[in-house]
Amino acid sequence: MKRIFSESMTGFLVSIFSYSILFYLNDWLTSHLAYGLGVNWIYLPAGLRLFLTLVFGLSGAVGIALASFMICYFGQFPPELTTCIGIGLISGFAPYLARIFVVSNVNVSPDLSNLSLPKLALCILIYALLSAGLHQWWFAVRGLDETGSFNHFLVMLLGDVLGTVLLVGLIKAGLDLLKRSQRA
Repeated sequence: MKRIFSESMTGFLVSIFSYSILFYLNDWLTSHLAYGLGVNWIYLPAGLRLFLTLVFGLSGAVGIALASFMICYFGQFPPELTTCIGIGLISGFAPYLARIFVVSNVNVSPDLSNLSLPKLALCILIYALLSAGLHQWWFAVRGLDETGSFNHFLVMLLGDVLGTVLLVGLIKAGLDLLKRSQRA
């Protein structure tokens, strides 16, 4: 029981800190690619959201939700508690819902041992659709300026897909470099 709690706490903390760091790094690197409030043409943290929930499950989702809430509440969004709680929950649980769907319906084992490139691509698409759709719905419900439109949905969807593919590619390239350096 103590080991399970320790692993959950590790996933929770890793998710909070890594998501927060990558969010601000992405904001710094791609600020000129912002399309609107909460919408970016390339959103690297989308890939991290999916990765963290695939690896850590519920504790990753909760960590992302808390980090996203804090980023939202103290960032560019109006500091309205309900709005920021909703954004945090969507940020953390859209990838978790995608994980549940993929594990249940696409024959991906819970430990991800049989996660192939086509299954990962499907998972990325499912996650991006859920995330962009739920975020834009929430933005419209909360009446945020110039959000909730179909154009914002498409840009967010594309930004999540591009960011996820780019992050996965960077991780893969880094792992390949690490393997080569260990062989030398």
